[in-house]
Amino acid sequence: MKFASLAILPALTIPLFLPSTASAGDGWESVGTGMTSGASGVAVLDKDGDRVDALVLRDNKKPGENRAVRVRLDHGRVSKVDPIDWPGELPVDLEAAEAVPGKAGEFIALASGGKGFHFKLDDRRLKVLGTFQVPKGDPEDNYESFALKKVNDRLFAVWADRGQDARPATLYSAEFSASKLAFKNPKSVPFRVAYPTTDVRHASDVEITADGRVLISAASDPGDDGPFDSAVYAAGVLRADGSIALSPVPVRIGEFPGHKIEAMTCLSRSCGSLLYGTDDEAAGGSLRIATRNDPEDQ
Repeated sequence: MKFASLAILPALTIPLFLPSTASAGDGWESVGTGMTSGASGVAVLDKDGDRVDALVLRDNKKPGENRAVRVRLDHGRVSKVDPIDWPGELPVDLEAAEAVPGKAGEFIALASGGKGFHFKLDDRRLKVLGTFQVPKGDPEDNYESFALKKVNDRLFAVWADRGQDARPATLYSAEFSASKLAFKNPKSVPFRVAYPTTDVRHASDVEITADGRVLISAASDPGDDGPFDSAVYAAGVLRADGSIALSPVPVRIGEFPGHKIEAMTCLSRSCGSLLYGTDDEAAGGSLRIATRNDPEDQ
């Protein structure tokens, strides 16, 4: 399938983000050790003051390996990690989690091969409601992100091939029906970062803020033992027609040496607080709440 290419706007301006800072200590909180404990997708289940309950997905591939956990953070510290059983067909290599707007307790998970799972979660009881496949892109595509945003009563999906070194990431966007699990005509645009510089995945996750800003994480992954590095960018905007306009110079809003960020989600409407998740391979997975000073978030 051919996708319409989106032009990069020559003079797009994006509200300035200040660099992220940790909320407690160095901010990184383990959610498990070893290769099967990474955090490859994250979504907020509940937030009450300084307590956050989050769904964390794991990119495991073999039977018997955990696919999801429910994590509680109190004042930025992980206090509980509870496994969630995945009934029926086990996903292979889950890479993204996203809440369905307007549908309490419903989520979309996307695997690296483009297979999506629509499911409902009640405490730790997970029920798969349906599955789908994202529209066919490039044969080399390897997906690590999926986001949903409602604009003027239209729901849009944004997902991305991660890219690799000289091959840029590709951002896709399309109108999406959560009831039919169907996409309208997708558009695409390439994206690359200046940092990290080696073994780079240009898009390891995507988040859309309430006002339509597109945040993209990028990561360096040289292998199971690292060393890893990550950065997060304010990269552009999701327009009212569902297309993505990239900034000619993405704003780097945070650098995270030593960790491979594969998941992120906003914790506030202005996205002044974000929850990051890492898949640090042999070193396991961790979460971190990062905040920035922004009057809009008060």
